[in-house]
Amino acid sequence: MRTVDGKPIWFELNATDPDAVQAFYEGVADWRVTPSSMPEHGGYRIAEVDGRPVAGIRRTMAETPGFPGWAVYLATRDVDAMASRVVDLGGQIRFGPVDIPHVGRFAMVSDPQDVVFALMAAATPADSQAFGPVPLGAEQTLGCGVWIELATPDPEAAFRFYGALFGWEKLGAMPMGGMSEYAFIGRGDLRPGAVMSSAATGAPARWNWYVHVADIDAALATVRDRGGTVLQGPDPIPGGSYSANIADPAGNRFGLAGPRQAV
Repeated sequence: MRTVDGKPIWFELNATDPDAVQAFYEGVADWRVTPSSMPEHGGYRIAEVDGRPVAGIRRTMAETPGFPGWAVYLATRDVDAMASRVVDLGGQIRFGPVDIPHVGRFAMVSDPQDVVFALMAAATPADSQAFGPVPLGAEQTLGCGVWIELATPDPEAAFRFYGALFGWEKLGAMPMGGMSEYAFIGRGDLRPGAVMSSAATGAPARWNWYVHVADIDAALATVRDRGGTVLQGPDPIPGGSYSANIADPAGNRFGLAGPRQAV
């Protein structure tokens, strides 16, 4: 299947205590997390939904400092060329490019506002199932990523950077009262998420992602029961579902989206 530059294809948590976060996310996102079957992956853990890999958990490594929490991986056909383009546009290469045995080639980079994300070219042409379509409501997206969100101190500069990198355009926006606007991004059929001002909203400058859950209230109750924190929500979103932002017991931030089964 043809690679679509900029499509989210993987999500990865860098954790100081993988055992603790594994149990948390298995409960909240209804994942089954198991070690990779390949010894070359050094204990890397794969989160699956109905046998489909959707995310990874790895222990924070000394050789890749400065990347705590969740990382969003965006597809590209040529990691080396795209990483070079990042630098040309004012960003930085933070790690790589390097090959991952049996998986593909990737690089950790940052945009001109120092927000980190990953570029990845998969080793096989099979389409990643880690990211599903929106609006919500389809059973096949439960446990998968359904939205990505960039909080940045300079949304206009971010649009210029990601537009030049992936061809993304501004596809409308919603006002957020006194907190600037929530601007949608994408190109053609790919409409993966939105951009907002971290300065206006107070959100940390970062890429966030949202996983689809069957019951937003039940998921938030599990967050609290397992030592996490509900930071925001549940708030209504277009299509009749709700979103929330949470922090796991180690402080890693994460998004949830889904319906309310009981009101």
